[in-house]
Amino acid sequence: MKLLLAVIAILVVFYFIRKANKNTYHVKLNKIAVKPEQAIQNSTEVTILHLSDLHLENLSISPDELYRQVKNEKIDIIAITGDFLDRTRSIPKLIPYLDVFKKIAPTHGTFAVFGNHDYVLRQKNFVKLKQLLNENGVKTFQNENESFMIHGHRLNLIGIDDFSTKRSNLVESYASLKTGYNLVLTHDPNLVLHMKNYHFDYLLSGHFHGGQICYPKPYHLVKMGKLVRMNMIKGFHIHDGKQFYINEGLGQTGINIRVRSNPEITIHTLTLGAEDVGNRQAI
Repeated sequence: MKLLLAVIAILVVFYFIRKANKNTYHVKLNKIAVKPEQAIQNSTEVTILHLSDLHLENLSISPDELYRQVKNEKIDIIAITGDFLDRTRSIPKLIPYLDVFKKIAPTHGTFAVFGNHDYVLRQKNFVKLKQLLNENGVKTFQNENESFMIHGHRLNLIGIDDFSTKRSNLVESYASLKTGYNLVLTHDPNLVLHMKNYHFDYLLSGHFHGGQICYPKPYHLVKMGKLVRMNMIKGFHIHDGKQFYINEGLGQTGINIRVRSNPEITIHTLTLGAEDVGNRQAI
């Protein structure tokens, strides 16, 4: 009888692990429109394809599937918010995805910041990762910014380095910034709790994987910062009147399973105009 119960228990565990693994193939495409509360004269829209947490060691979404999901969308910018990988041998696996970014051909380019897992690499291997990204048309930010004009409106793209590994430098990230629409890219969204004196119109992040294993709740996230205790682990949020988004990520960490969470691709539509300071709503 004990042997039978043991076999049944193993089969049940196997069933749920297999089902949880299948969830990693069910990518969801979310579309978020961030609109101003009041109409803006001569405004223009910018479409951002937001990806995060590829975790190439545990990534079920193929390059072809990624392209299939977005090939019919007009993309102005690709924004990647960190955690590409954490093992040197995974670096070559990134190349087919970089080819997809080129194929998408965003109007204004592809930009990325790094996450805590990227910094697990030894320095020479981290440099190899960064060089591969740069050589394939991905501009990487480490507490830097870049501004460009889109139909007469300035978009400030601000890439703030990883907060969880104490690499964020807000002073450097905002250096020499001119008035415009401030779009922040960063990995760990806990950073927003320290940006009271730094304006942004919208912030994109990742890091939490939407909990990845949410049964019954993602208790394991508690040690990952105050936002978790504020029940902010995925999706659209507002803090201090400023709006930000936490992407659930494409890949998985630890084990390649998801429970009550799915890989996510997000397309954000932003409205740029004369009033590029706060007061916007997401729908």
